[in-house]
Amino acid sequence: MPYYKSPLNYIGGKYKMLPKIMRFFPGRINTMYDLFAGGCDVCTNVTANRIFANDINFFVIDIYRAFQRLTVDELLDRIDSIIKEWNLSMTNENEYLQFRSHYNSKPVEERDSIELYVLVCYSFNYQFRFNNSREFNNPFGRNRSSFNPRMRENLIAFHERLRNIEFSSSNFHNLDLRFLGQGDFLYADPPYRITTASYNDGKRGFEGWNVEDDLALFELLDRLDRQGVQFALSNVTEHKGVRNEELMRWKRQYHTHAINYNYKNSNYQSKKTELVTREVLITNY
Repeated sequence: MPYYKSPLNYIGGKYKMLPKIMRFFPGRINTMYDLFAGGCDVCTNVTANRIFANDINFFVIDIYRAFQRLTVDELLDRIDSIIKEWNLSMTNENEYLQFRSHYNSKPVEERDSIELYVLVCYSFNYQFRFNNSREFNNPFGRNRSSFNPRMRENLIAFHERLRNIEFSSSNFHNLDLRFLGQGDFLYADPPYRITTASYNDGKRGFEGWNVEDDLALFELLDRLDRQGVQFALSNVTEHKGVRNEELMRWKRQYHTHAINYNYKNSNYQSKKTELVTREVLITNY
């Protein structure tokens, strides 16, 4: 079946893994909760009566909410007008830097989320990177990044799937999920602590991920299990010879499914066994 792809090339996105992980998802879902939504590749491809998507990165959540407020034609017109106004292209680095300065010059609460989306489209590897002052600081994506025809097509299809999603931006520690129960499903794709990926390094203007976060998430999933909620957790048990021992111990009480995904261009795989990354999906059903 075809899958909807996020118009954000979000680091850690699950689009290419969807066939491998969604075959383990429940067949019928009342309420679906995407705890670490990121690029929303997962929740926009799930069918449920109600869908919640949360991410601590309020910048990306604000983009989705801005998308929801506009029709798809209004959204595309706005994007095209920004690109034209700032003369953005894959080679105009000076214009990109001027546009980035313009975006960062405003107080955080007054910044334009559509402008941020366009910035990301022309930035290096399409990454969301912010310094500790919450200034967008990703460099220019010369000869590689742009709002290209494929991203336009993805955005058009994705926009329709966003319509009925309820968004929030909270640290998972602060969420009250007691309303979830029988027939509901939560998907968790947290930062993988042992991979030290760019979205996990604490250098995006947001806190990094540590062992205490892992343990708190495991406790939350145990609590949801007692509530009768079905859950699926994506993670890695081993990466370049490093094992997540806490995850290895916790997962014994649940079901572990091997996800043999090849991380192309990520240096995650190696011919040497001790350097292989072992991706897993852990479910309580």
